[in-house]
Amino acid sequence: MTASAGELDAALTALAGRRPLLVASDYDGVLAPLVGDPSAAVPASGMAEVLARLGAAEGVTVALVSGRGVADLRATSGFTGPYRWVGSHGAEFDGPLTGERADRRDALAARLAPLVAATPGARLEVKPASVAVHVREVPDRAAAAALLAEAGQDADPSLTMKPGKEVLELAVTDADKGSALVRLGRELGVAATIYLGDDVTDEDAFRALGPSDITVKVGAGETVAAHRVPDIPAVRALLERLADLLA
Repeated sequence: MTASAGELDAALTALAGRRPLLVASDYDGVLAPLVGDPSAAVPASGMAEVLARLGAAEGVTVALVSGRGVADLRATSGFTGPYRWVGSHGAEFDGPLTGERADRRDALAARLAPLVAATPGARLEVKPASVAVHVREVPDRAAAAALLAEAGQDADPSLTMKPGKEVLELAVTDADKGSALVRLGRELGVAATIYLGDDVTDEDAFRALGPSDITVKVGAGETVAAHRVPDIPAVRALLERLADLLA
């Protein structure tokens, strides 16, 4: 059971007094609405401004932790500032993938391309460390489910399957958002972390953080996060509240 709104505000108040502090968030579904075309997922109104406020606070680091590749995340969000960028579910931490793993990604994309092409509305997205099959815009819901099932069937056991909202991502690494977030926190020597996420892959981050951190699930669905907010406007309100407390 997630905590009440009053408990969340009390937790934010306590968090604001700790330094160094890491404020980290998923992008899609948290800072930007979910859309059929990932390249059209622009930030919700006011998000760039509140992130800038948070990033300017003394002893605070803002991190964007996404399943997107870092280059894609930077371009799509348009965010600029002294932020840390963690892409491809944590695989892009020290730079893009090269060599054998990139070759495996390309071979996987070639295998999935005809399956996706045969399902009207489906999209294949090739990321730096994975390949994703999107079915959000597939009108035939039975066909969408069948495509996701077939995409994961007989997959190379070395691949890591990351199911999400209307998407199945197959990664060539076993990196996850949780391990990346812990690694970043250790590098920065943080006293506490707050993480906001809405999708299945964000549960790795929620599980990885400790009792002194704050975990926030955005939207409906089962979660191990300690707190929940209903939607993106509530995310903005939470971040503005934290920025006020930090000031």
